[in-house]
Amino acid sequence: MKNLLFNLGLATLSTHELDAVTQAEWHLLYILNNLPETIAADSFVVAHVPLFTIIFWLGFNGNPKVREWARIIFSLFLIIHAGLHKALENHPLYTFNSLISKCLIFGAGLIGLMYLITLTGERFAYSPKTETQNSAN
Repeated sequence: MKNLLFNLGLATLSTHELDAVTQAEWHLLYILNNLPETIAADSFVVAHVPLFTIIFWLGFNGNPKVREWARIIFSLFLIIHAGLHKALENHPLYTFNSLISKCLIFGAGLIGLMYLITLTGERFAYSPKTETQNSAN
C-alpha cells in the first residue's frame, strides 16, 4: 500500500507541475517572478529536471533507510505544498482555481497524509514485543 501511495503522490505532483506550467506558477515564486517572462518560464520548467531526478533517486533508492526517509520527507512536502497553495489562493496572480487544479494540489496533500498514516499504522502493527510473543507460540 505504501508503494502505491508514494507512486500516486509522485504521479499527482508530476501532473500538478504540468498544470503549473499552464497556470504560469513562476509568477508566484520569489526569484522567478522578477525575471523576464521567457527566462522565468524556461527556468521553472528546467528546474524540475534536477528536482524530479532527486525525488526518483531517493524515493527508489536501493538503501531501505534512504528510501523510507525520502518518502517520508516527500509526503510531508506534499502536505506543506497543499498548505502553501491554500495560503496563496487569494493572491491576485493565483490561477489554480479549476477543479482539476484543486484536485491535483489537495489530492497530493491527502495522498501524502495517507502515506504517513499508513506508515504509522504499520509501525504500530509491527513491534518487537508482538514478534517475540509470536515466536514463543
